[in-house]
Amino acid sequence: MESSGNIILQHYFPSLTDKQVQQFGELGELYKLWNEKINVISRKDIDALYEHHVLHSLAIAKFIQFIPGTLVMDAGTGGGFPGVPLAILFPSVKFYLVDSIAKKIRVVTEIKEQLTLDNVFPVVARAEKVDAQFDFVVSRAVTAFPAFYNLIKKKIRPGNENPKKNGIIYLKGGEFSEEIQRFKPKVLVTDISDYYHEDFFKTKKIIYLPV
Repeated sequence: MESSGNIILQHYFPSLTDKQVQQFGELGELYKLWNEKINVISRKDIDALYEHHVLHSLAIAKFIQFIPGTLVMDAGTGGGFPGVPLAILFPSVKFYLVDSIAKKIRVVTEIKEQLTLDNVFPVVARAEKVDAQFDFVVSRAVTAFPAFYNLIKKKIRPGNENPKKNGIIYLKGGEFSEEIQRFKPKVLVTDISDYYHEDFFKTKKIIYLPV
């Protein structure tokens, strides 16, 4: 693992197994390799992969500990965030990584195979067209929250087996108070800076909506 990535991940997740440390370590080189072929992360951001992408994705793991057997769809996964880091952390949870752009799913598929992530299922499709239901739908700000909710609200099955009721877990930054107004009082917004101390996370939030 890149030393800085190793330090930052193990600082916030001290219970990583040796296998997880190895998988996270390989992640950096794999994304650098594939980003040269298929641009899934901005060129200037690839050097900040562990903080801006891996750690950001794992904020969801600070918010909720998925129980084994949970079904999660990562809608609009792009190159595999937040789904790939979460799949490494929760090997007993099934993650369906969905994106309509085939070349992005090709990167996800290659990384899944290189890291032997048997709990990752890459899907080329629009999220609303996936013929399945899940316990949770996660995503990193692919669109305004109301539009996202309208797309995937029927993809969440009823249930309350996890520490939180089935629903949407959405990573978003900036100002979005108007976007979530219609979902009050059910919607819950959590500051990621409650979990991490880096400046990057000062404006980053988790939006959780039970569905």
